[in-house]
Order: sequence, then C-alpha cells, then structure tokens
Amino acid sequence: MVLIGLAAGVVSLALRDPAASRLDREALRLSALLEAGRAEARASGLMVRFELASDANGSGGPFRFIGLPPRIELPHHWLYEGVTARIVGARALVLGPEPLIGAQRIELQLGDRRIVLATDGLGPFKQIEENPA
Repeated sequence: MVLIGLAAGVVSLALRDPAASRLDREALRLSALLEAGRAEARASGLMVRFELASDANGSGGPFRFIGLPPRIELPHHWLYEGVTARIVGARALVLGPEPLIGAQRIELQLGDRRIVLATDGLGPFKQIEENPA
C-alpha cells in the first residue's frame, strides 16, 4: 500500500500542468523583483513605481520600474509568452520610498491559471491565492 501511495504521488507531480509551473516561476520572480525595487526605493529615498505597459487591447504586457536610479537595471519582460497581468485598483504599484506603502495587489494569468500577489503594505509581496480564472 505504501508503494502504491508513493507511486501515485510521484506520478501526480510528474503530470503537473506545465502552465501552472511557468506561472509559479513567474510569480516568484515578480515577487523578488518587486521586493528588489522596494528595497532600492527605500535605500535611495526615491519614489519608485511598477507599471504595466498596455498593448492596443489594453491587456497587461511588458512592465517597467519607474524612478529607479540609472545604475539599477531590473528586467522589463515576462519569462514566458502569454503571461498577462493586472494591477488591482490602481494604475501602478507604489514601491517606496516609505517603508509602509499601503495594501496592493497584482494578478498574473497564463491560460486558465491565475495567481495573485499582494502586500499589506508592511510585509513583502507574496502569493495569496491561486485558482482557475
């Protein structure tokens, strides 16, 4: 019975949806980038924002960090084709320079998978929910 249980567990991990794995990696990366931008905003005392660039359809596309010193270059594109994002309730995420930035949320989507990253304004951006769209 134990062997059957272990085999079933291994098979279920091996059959994981590749889109879910890609979206998980995208969410972890974005969380780290937002925290890097937030740390730089506090360290430099500059107003830093994270914005989504919209295409003609208005859907989330490439992104950018506004206000970082020129010596700081953070990525400005998604790792995977087809990832979209939406900042909930605002046009941009404010990353600093204040230590308390206010509650903020961003939704990432790839196919029918969705992940929400959020902060309460004091803690880091982290995944708060994941479910099909």
